[in-house]
Amino acid sequence: MSDELEAEAFDPIPSTPCTAPEHDLTPHSSLLVTHSANPGGSRELLKLALPLIVSQSFMTVQVFVDTVLLSWHDPLEMAASFPAVMWYWLFFGVLQVTAGYTSTFVAQYTGAARPHRVGPAVWQGIHFAVIAGLLFLLVWPLASFFISLGGHTPEIQRLETIYLKCLAFAGLPMLVMSAVNGFFSGRGQTWTVLGIEAVGTAVNIALALVLIFGRWGFPEMGIEGAGWATVAGSWAAALFALALMVRKKFRVQFGTLTGWMPERELFKRLMKYGGPAGMQVFLDVLVFNFFTQLVGRLGDAPLGATTLAIRLNMIAFLPMMGMGQAICILVGQRLGANRPDLAERSAYTGLKWTFGYMCLIALAYVTIPTLLLAVFEGDKEPEKFAAIAAIVPNLLLCVAVFSVADAINVSFAFALRGAGDTKYVTLLTFALAWPLMVIPTAVTVYAGGSVYWCWVFATLHILGMSVCFWFRFRSGKWKSMRVIEPSLEESQVVKS
Repeated sequence: MSDELEAEAFDPIPSTPCTAPEHDLTPHSSLLVTHSANPGGSRELLKLALPLIVSQSFMTVQVFVDTVLLSWHDPLEMAASFPAVMWYWLFFGVLQVTAGYTSTFVAQYTGAARPHRVGPAVWQGIHFAVIAGLLFLLVWPLASFFISLGGHTPEIQRLETIYLKCLAFAGLPMLVMSAVNGFFSGRGQTWTVLGIEAVGTAVNIALALVLIFGRWGFPEMGIEGAGWATVAGSWAAALFALALMVRKKFRVQFGTLTGWMPERELFKRLMKYGGPAGMQVFLDVLVFNFFTQLVGRLGDAPLGATTLAIRLNMIAFLPMMGMGQAICILVGQRLGANRPDLAERSAYTGLKWTFGYMCLIALAYVTIPTLLLAVFEGDKEPEKFAAIAAIVPNLLLCVAVFSVADAINVSFAFALRGAGDTKYVTLLTFALAWPLMVIPTAVTVYAGGSVYWCWVFATLHILGMSVCFWFRFRSGKWKSMRVIEPSLEESQVVKS
């Protein structure tokens, strides 16, 4: 899936640059937080990306463990978890990426050697996170209505509703964590992000083991236990991240406590660039939500197979998001220092690594699908799982193809995000998804067609996006874009 489930946003090709006007200033490369003898090369990128990849791997482990535990407890709970998560991300994704867009502001302020603006930028994201997180609680009373729109069987709907209601309470802490993580990742302090994610994942998995199966005196809660474990893990990570950000050394250097006041113009810029970035995630999740809901009308087995195939893809895909975040950070820092040449080189270096990684993953999907499925098989309801497992290997052939294309999507989408070129990506997501995937899938389902044709259309959608992202990046429009306001020095140069 294209970033995950994590993304960006849109207005076709902007008629005006997203930020500062084009000008050629003396580069501030010595001010970058990331130093390297070979700027833009693999060593610099991997040093920054490795903690983010491991951090995303924690999320992968969390998704993997939740899926396995639920499949062991009841295959129907496993099947119901993904549609509920899709509804959750439909509303949450746009908010999370908007709050987390603080990382691009931090990266460009860091590259421009303006640390005093870092703290205020992060706090604008926190203000947004609190407001949006409280509004997100409206998902709880509306959960049953949203779930009913899928038209799934009554038992599946009951389980989906339970899970979605629990996840509604994870919105606020996850949004705060996203905004604060931007403070660390935007400056290249990615090992700290890893530590924050590790805390949340550890709490989540520990509680899931206890609550799903009812151990250590707790009642057996099944899918509801998995939901509350996610809520607890999110709060643990968010509070830990806040405590780290307001330490004395950060308060002094970056104003992480004194910069808490709302700034109207800075908040508006965060919404201007982060909002479209979040909207791309909304549209991306929206189309995959439609896709999942439509496939669910073909029966429980096609829905379960689709859930497993997408979950397997997410497990492999999420670590690649760490590489995408590193690309975004380096592009932001280089553009803040007015070095678009190094920004471009970093993006292509990232593409090489993501493409190679996803080729290996695709090979595994094609050659060992039975082995990949074996870990999800539990002792309960073997007939139901057998019906699901019979479909998955053929679906993984499609996943193998679009996984390779997603390497291109991630590399270039995150590079464009680091520049602030977010509107184009949003409109692209919206324009391609409906004719290539959603509408053909709907026709197939209502004509009583095969789930395999539905997945062919999903694959065509991902391939189409990869081609368009590549052309957008090659155009070079992003090189003149900035999300931060020009400094006094830059303004004087432009006027002269």
